[in-house]
Amino acid sequence: MTPPLSVPAADGAPTAPDARTAMGWMHTARFLTTAAQLHQLPVIDVPEIAFVGRSNAGKSSCINTLTQQKQLAFASKKPGRTQHINLFSLGRQGITDAVLADLPGYGYAAVSRSDKMRWQQVMVNYLVSRESLTGIVLLCDPRLGLTELDEALLEVVRPRVEEGLKFLVLLTKADKLTRAEQAKALSIARLQTGGGEVRMFSALKKQGVDEAAQLLWQWAHPAVAAQPEALATDAASEAAEAEPPALD
Repeated sequence: MTPPLSVPAADGAPTAPDARTAMGWMHTARFLTTAAQLHQLPVIDVPEIAFVGRSNAGKSSCINTLTQQKQLAFASKKPGRTQHINLFSLGRQGITDAVLADLPGYGYAAVSRSDKMRWQQVMVNYLVSRESLTGIVLLCDPRLGLTELDEALLEVVRPRVEEGLKFLVLLTKADKLTRAEQAKALSIARLQTGGGEVRMFSALKKQGVDEAAQLLWQWAHPAVAAQPEALATDAASEAAEAEPPALD
């Protein structure tokens, strides 16, 4: 097992919008472009949030449920066949304020070794070097837990997460677990990610959907946090200047 992922404290995180606002924002998602190679991706100047996970972890269903669109993300009956990075833009009235990136699922045995190796390298390069990457959502089947491939991905992104990259683990297919099993799966996943952000999620029962949408909205709108934080800093500075120096 890899050492726990260290996730920075979320000091100054923007106040989450109500669920209706966040879900309405997610519903604006629309197809932007697809790329087979990293260099084919367009330069993005807004926050980019990547969805990653093993094939059959429910990644496409998660994206479609969050955006309330049945076929936005392609859900193949043969996992592992989608071998492109698909980008979707978010924002109302023709304004893009964030981008979702759907990365190919990994770990499916039916894909040739050469394809696995090629896509493994493409994903590593994307996760390490993509400048607009703001956050990562890792989809994981809680019945399997975080596998060796998932932990390898955590190792790849660890340096960026420690520098401030947002990271969320969504334990999908929560409807297949009892409440006690969900609680146990959450505890184990939090230990594996060093106390990082872990949520239960069910596309079928809509469990955790609103909360996930609200969190992604926060990631995409960091300026909301900067304004009150800056005001508080200015007020503290003014108060310090007004007070006489303390005497020993």
